[in-house]
Amino acid sequence: MISFNYETDFKLENTAIISQWISSVINEEERKEGEINYVFCSDEYLHKINLDFLNHDTLTDIISFDYSVGKELHGDIYISIDRVKDNAIDFKTSFKDELARVIIHGILHYCGYKDKSETEEKLMRSKEDYYLAKRS
Repeated sequence: MISFNYETDFKLENTAIISQWISSVINEEERKEGEINYVFCSDEYLHKINLDFLNHDTLTDIISFDYSVGKELHGDIYISIDRVKDNAIDFKTSFKDELARVIIHGILHYCGYKDKSETEEKLMRSKEDYYLAKRS
């Protein structure tokens, strides 16, 4: 089950359509959907999580905590709406498209994709682009 939670004034529109899209990605990656919680928040909120749990004193757009068991995906995905807005401007894309990229980025991590090396990052971007093209 996919759930959307809010620690900011932002509210996601079309949650049923977005949930279906996420579910289709999970299915295509041959994984099972478990409990996946998205938490939309501010820079301040996510920065505190970054400090408290990862000991990183930086702003970021997404932090995911993966509790998957085998091929069944479970986890909490925190997304800073402030960062997504700034990144959309920096990357010259729409807020909606950047948000979708970040939403699916967390799922791809749960599916085993990494982005630490240049090669891993290229594959991750390729997967993001592929699934972004398939969304409704």
